[in-house]
Amino acid sequence: MATSKKATKGSKTKSAKRKAALIVQGGWQGHTPKECSARFADWLEGKGFRVVVSDTLDIYTNKRRMRHFNLIVPLWTMGEISGPQWNGLRDAVLGGAHVAGFHGGMCDSFRQNTEYQFMTGGQWVVHPGGIIRHKYNITNQKDPITKGLKDFWMKSEQYYMHTDPGNEVLATTTFSGRHGGTPWIKGTVMPAVWKRKYGKSRIFYTSLGHVNDDFEVPEAFEIVKRGMMWAAGEKIVPEYNSK
Repeated sequence: MATSKKATKGSKTKSAKRKAALIVQGGWQGHTPKECSARFADWLEGKGFRVVVSDTLDIYTNKRRMRHFNLIVPLWTMGEISGPQWNGLRDAVLGGAHVAGFHGGMCDSFRQNTEYQFMTGGQWVVHPGGIIRHKYNITNQKDPITKGLKDFWMKSEQYYMHTDPGNEVLATTTFSGRHGGTPWIKGTVMPAVWKRKYGKSRIFYTSLGHVNDDFEVPEAFEIVKRGMMWAAGEKIVPEYNSK
């Protein structure tokens, strides 16, 4: 079922130019999709977006509705996407919708659909050791998505991924090889924040955000917020900068 959320206090006045965002939540519940959905729906509404939250992939097959979305936020871990559902999503993105997402809700989805992985720019492989303390390094200090942010630490899963060499990488994480019995990956530098194009559409992804509580780390929350604004073609106004 898809539902429209009412704009929060302080939202922009409704107009013909008001942008619309679609959040599609579901799949494996361990990634807290509903809690993450609520967090970012509220934030997007505060930025003046009309937000629709759907708990079914079938919304992708509704061509009439899909053509009205400027931004698509996928929060669906694993699962399968049918041919008609994928075709609807692809057509919407190639038709001008943009995509921004994080962690398994975007790049550990629909493991059998390599075309989806081609769009997103990566696919989860493993997270050695599970919940561990690890560092993220900002590698592009000039891009508006990461400008003003310093390297930071997380206690969460560290994603080992297969990534597209065409991604524009903004931040990385380096594996120590001390976790999960994987000493051979010591020193492996893994892309963790990137942006790319699919057709003419903007695609943003970060492997941050295993669960909703991870976004209590201000750098993690800020990177996703800025990535959403970049994907939607909005001016990025930082709400947090590292001290």
